[in-house]
Amino acid sequence: MPEAIDEVDLLLLNARLRDELEPYIDESVSLVHFRQMSLREENSFLESMLAWERAPALPISCWSLPELVLPRPSTLDDEQLRALLYDAAERLYAVRVVLEMTDHLSDRELYTLIYRDILPACEKKVDLPGNFLCWRCIDESDDETWLQFYATESERLQWLETNYGPLPEAQELPYQRKLPRASGC
Repeated sequence: MPEAIDEVDLLLLNARLRDELEPYIDESVSLVHFRQMSLREENSFLESMLAWERAPALPISCWSLPELVLPRPSTLDDEQLRALLYDAAERLYAVRVVLEMTDHLSDRELYTLIYRDILPACEKKVDLPGNFLCWRCIDESDDETWLQFYATESERLQWLETNYGPLPEAQELPYQRKLPRASGC
């Protein structure tokens, strides 16, 4: 009998979530194949949609209290900058922001990217356990850097099949770091 009660609770939760999502529904929801999901998976998906819709868009610097404010990179020597860089990466991770593909950048380049691009960026702060904003520290149009440092051999060959031009030589990452990671990023 407890299984039946659980099923009823899941159905009631599903109905409530669908009602709450009604003002936000658009054609993109029709692309989701709910019939391929269990009721528990569907509810989890609907909860994440609702959290996304209700999440405030804030500069990432304001996601933590106190606000994450960094000194201008040009005012720091290399030792100060390195210490602040690792502290900033830890503080970003604490508010569920994970930095990806950083090891082609020097400490100063990565710090500058955080200072100039990441902290002022307005993003939705979705408050769900296990939910991370994965910030790729490589320009999406920078195929050369991706191919040199991050693409697998299989990805490199796939790229070669669909693109013209020479394939850059694969290289070792010049600045290997141990930054906080999250599964799914």
